This record gives sequence, C-alpha cells and structure tokens, in this order.
Amino acid sequence: MASPLLLVGHGTVDATGVEEFVAFTGRMSDMLDVDVAGGFIELSAPTVHQAWTELSERGNTTMAAVPMVLVAAGHAKGDIPAALQREVVRDPATAYVFGRPLGPHPLLQDVVAARVAEVAPARETAVLLVGRGSTDPDANAEICKVARLLQEGRGYDFVEPAFVSLTGPDVAGGLARCRALGARRVVVAPYFLFDGVLPRRVGEQARAFADRHPDVDVRVARHIGDCPELAELVLERYREALHGDIRMNCDTCAYRVLLPGFEDKLGAAQTPHHHPDDPSHGHGHGHGHGHVIAG
Repeated sequence: MASPLLLVGHGTVDATGVEEFVAFTGRMSDMLDVDVAGGFIELSAPTVHQAWTELSERGNTTMAAVPMVLVAAGHAKGDIPAALQREVVRDPATAYVFGRPLGPHPLLQDVVAARVAEVAPARETAVLLVGRGSTDPDANAEICKVARLLQEGRGYDFVEPAFVSLTGPDVAGGLARCRALGARRVVVAPYFLFDGVLPRRVGEQARAFADRHPDVDVRVARHIGDCPELAELVLERYREALHGDIRMNCDTCAYRVLLPGFEDKLGAAQTPHHHPDDPSHGHGHGHGHGHVIAG
C-alpha cells in the first residue's frame, strides 16, 4: 500500500481559514490515488490525532507528512514533528516520514506575483511582502529572501519585507519605508497560505496606513489560498518525503549556531507546543529544534 499524504497545519480560530484548509485537503485527495487526510496541531479541528486515526483505520502504517507552513520556524522544527511522534508512541505499529516546509519555492513566488497582478501592474509599483513573523531569526530571514526572489525579473520598482507579529518592521513600518523610498503605489502582499486572523490584520493595518497617507496608493492583494500551484508544490514535497533526501537548513538555525541576540536558543531542549484538544498529558510550551523524527 502506498503511503498516504498527511497534511499538517498550525490551526486557526477563523472558520474561513479552516474551510480553505479542508477544501485544499479535498483537492489533494482528488489528485492522488492514495489516502489523504489533514489536521491541525492546535486551535481548530480536524486535529492531527483525528487525521492520523483516520489514516491508520484505513490500514495505513507509514504516513508521509507534509507541514503546511511557509518557513521552517518553531512549528516545522519542533511542534509538528512532536505531534506526529505522539501518534507513533500511541500506536507503535505506525510511523512517518516528514517533508520540508513549502517555501521558498518558485511556484509560491509565481502565485504571489499573480495575486499582486490582480490589483496593480508591476510597472511603477512597489510590493510589501508581509510574513507572519517569528522569534526564530532564520525564519524571518527566509521572508527577506522570498522578497528578493519575488523582485527578480518581475519589473516591480522594489520589494520590501515586513511582518505582522513578533518582529519588525511591522506593516506600518514597511509601508513607511516604501514611502520614504519614493513609492507612490504599494501593493501589500500577505505571505500566508490560508485566510485567518493574521492575514486580515495585514489588510486592516495597510488600510489604516493608507488613510493616514493619502499621497500613497496602497492596495492589498489576496493571500496564496487553495490553488493548483500550491497543490503542485505539496505533491512535490510529498514525493520528496518518500524518495528524497530531506534536510532542514541548519547553517543559520539559532538552535545549532550561536547568533547574536539569540544566545539562549543555542542547544535548547525541545519543548514542543501542546495541543489542548490532543488526548495527551504533556504541557510543554515553546519551540525547540526537532528535525525529522521518524517512528
């Protein structure tokens, strides 16, 4: 029996975001001739436990898990592998292989560019790419890399990175920088897979800045969303998990390399995030560095 695809998301309190994730799970199921299930590590159902149980009850023993995250921050490095390993502990007859986070990837750059094109032409347009933000400097650096990749060859005046939480520059700070650099039209592009509280906050903050600075034409693009390009990328990560050599980036990881200002993270023990809906008793919080954990 071919290994099933298990999509693992972070979770959201936003019903629209959950609906998008569930719809995308259905899209992947239609594409593949194997079992497909999806679950969240926290905040919403279906949970990882429910998805794992669904797959195992169909006779599957080794799950190919793809983390539905754009950067390798604490969720991909610690929380998701820990949630999967809990399932292996519960059912030692099962195991998993773990795929890489989705970004950065040319398909994602193409989707973001298409979202920008829906609201403005590339010519005489600056783009503010807004990521979630993290306490992991490597994850924040990935957003800066994606911003540069998005700029290459697409005709924008420039692309700047910003974040909606945990680090700076924030949305207003990023827009102020674009304005100071001479931009008169800026498209704010939320770098998020699915809808939710944070993508909507990006739009709210962008519109608030526009109200205060009428000299700048600020437009807000859609998030990535459930689309064929994302499905193609997840399929690539699934096949890679089954047959490829999967390694996370350790060269600039604060858990393995001493980085200025993050000395407390070096060698820190993994204390994965507890899912309150998960039927287990661990209550650790924080983010450690768990690479591939297989049963």
